Amino acid sequence: MAIRKLVSVSMLIFLLMCSPALYSSEKVPLRAQDRVEIEQLMWEYIQALDSHNAEAFITMFTPDGEFLSKETTAKGRDALKKMVVDAWQKMDANNEDGKKKPHMYHIVTNPHIEFIDKDHARFHAYWMGVLETGGGVVTAGREVNELVKINGRWLISIRNVNP
Repeated sequence: MAIRKLVSVSMLIFLLMCSPALYSSEKVPLRAQDRVEIEQLMWEYIQALDSHNAEAFITMFTPDGEFLSKETTAKGRDALKKMVVDAWQKMDANNEDGKKKPHMYHIVTNPHIEFIDKDHARFHAYWMGVLETGGGVVTAGREVNELVKINGRWLISIRNVNP
């Protein structure tokens, strides 16, 4: 019985000594709530993009947010809104044969969240643009998003879909 108490007390002391290191580690911070909020932000971003909701789309960015790709650069919410509205209109205009153009969905895979500090993170992932009903993959790439937490909310400051 005495040995059991000694082992229990020793384990308790060991855990108490180690717990500050577990919770304050700079390399592996415990940021579960931030991870959930960032995943939600990126989910809402894709939903706004695929539903052609420009108003919702721009709320995912900081006021001076930036989108970077091979073909396009837009900075600021007005420019971001114009960018997506113009892209959607161009896609609709390319339907010259009178048939309904297949809708494109964006698929994000292999996401990784890297925390820089308490208010800055990077969201890394691979993405694909897929046309509905047998249209296949029409575009694919890798992305790195610079995120910032402002007034308790994570937002995209730079979205680079061609890093």
